[in-house]
Amino acid sequence: MQADYHLLKKYVASVFTAIGCSDEDAALASDVLVSADARGIDSHGVARLAGYVRLFDNGRLNTKPQVKVLHETPSTATLDGDRGLGLIVAPKAMEIACEKAALAGTGWVAVQNSNHFGIAGYHAMKALPSQMIGWAMTHAAPLVTPTFSKEKLLGTNPIAVAIPANEEPAFVADFASTAVAYGKLEILQRKGLDTPDGWVQDANGDPCNDAFAIKNGGALLPLGGDREHGSHKGYGLGAIVDILSGVLSGANFGPWVPPFATAGFMQAGETVGNGTGHFLGAMRVDAFRPAEDFANDMDKWIRRFRSAKAVEGKQVLIPGDPERELEAIRRVEGIPLLNPVVEDLQSLASRFQLDFKLD
Repeated sequence: MQADYHLLKKYVASVFTAIGCSDEDAALASDVLVSADARGIDSHGVARLAGYVRLFDNGRLNTKPQVKVLHETPSTATLDGDRGLGLIVAPKAMEIACEKAALAGTGWVAVQNSNHFGIAGYHAMKALPSQMIGWAMTHAAPLVTPTFSKEKLLGTNPIAVAIPANEEPAFVADFASTAVAYGKLEILQRKGLDTPDGWVQDANGDPCNDAFAIKNGGALLPLGGDREHGSHKGYGLGAIVDILSGVLSGANFGPWVPPFATAGFMQAGETVGNGTGHFLGAMRVDAFRPAEDFANDMDKWIRRFRSAKAVEGKQVLIPGDPERELEAIRRVEGIPLLNPVVEDLQSLASRFQLDFKLD
């Protein structure tokens, strides 16, 4: 199915309203989710919508959160997300980070007691209109083994950094600290395909290609796949994200991060902190050098890397290029949805008695 971008956003917002979100929060949550599909990150788009509803059904989601500041300095803050949608809590945290950066040069906000926040890049890019560099990261449920481990202790733990330029589009790096995000496994499961090498291991810690490996006791692998290909670096990146998002914020961390509605489990177990955590930041460019000079030099950086001599049939890309180019197409031509995703959306429409018109 090819869904119209605007109709899809309207429908997703109606589902969030149906579970109790305000119109304003529902519109924002819908924008975060559908932006993922528009940018080609289908694993974190509307395919996740039913998962947020399951969080609500299991009493883990507050649709009318009162987000509050627990601790702050002129350049930092820690927020309690009141079990709200991470899709709502994270943008509010990023707004505070930008406000603090406007005054202090940089602003950093740690968040506890939140939930899954969608794609990290969406939140990092919120700093760009203010000519700031944006940072966003979050930890997630333990689906990932540290290098040499058979025990799942980390999440996919993404990092995003958005850097403004002048005439060139912004540099936007948004990546998991694992070989692949769990949502990519779900896509392969729906298509009945195996995984490439280096994505997962089985319950014995041996490499495998089973898209259902996690449901069968296996795990995702850190970025790099194995020690010989640098998995210790992916492990290190994931650990940094977990510490900043969880230990620093007062949220749960490591194997105690509560699960999202994936991999066949839902209930949170033992806790050592408060909900799921995020870490967001904004850096005012002119706190370091004149913003115009920086932007012009970023243009030079981007143009030089983009013009690099490439192997035959390939082109060197700048982080953010593929997503930006695909978004320009999908906003006009529509967003492709797999049949299982359409069925989930139709099921929600039936449950909440919503109009289901996406094309």
